[in-house]
Amino acid sequence: MRAETLIAISAFIVFAMGTGHLLLTFLTDRMDPRDPALSARMKEVSPRLSPRLTMWNTHIGFNASHSYGPMIFGAIYAYLALIHPSFLLQSDFLLVFGAVVFAGYLFLAIRYWFWVPLTGLSIATAFYVVGIALTHLQF
Repeated sequence: MRAETLIAISAFIVFAMGTGHLLLTFLTDRMDPRDPALSARMKEVSPRLSPRLTMWNTHIGFNASHSYGPMIFGAIYAYLALIHPSFLLQSDFLLVFGAVVFAGYLFLAIRYWFWVPLTGLSIATAFYVVGIALTHLQF
């Protein structure tokens, strides 16, 4: 398999995970607290940052914006891998940046998240790393 294909698969996985997170945030109650009383309190209490906010609105906003990062990363890297592969594969900056992003997400998944995002990120990272390795073998 070609390096750009592996990187594109990696990017699609990350994009899909971000999109799934966004859909879970707005279309389901999967991101809501299990305790209905906590949800009610979150809708009443504001953070010290601003009395116009509620903890519920920040919770929804954080989850939505948390989705955009992987979606943007995935879209850009998939686009570059599929449409401009030579640009991506010859850019040490972009390849290292992608690796740093994956390392950061893996750290967060291990430290703060649960097995589903860790599994998805591990698979995506493996595709990305093998793609980079093939890139260095080709050039």
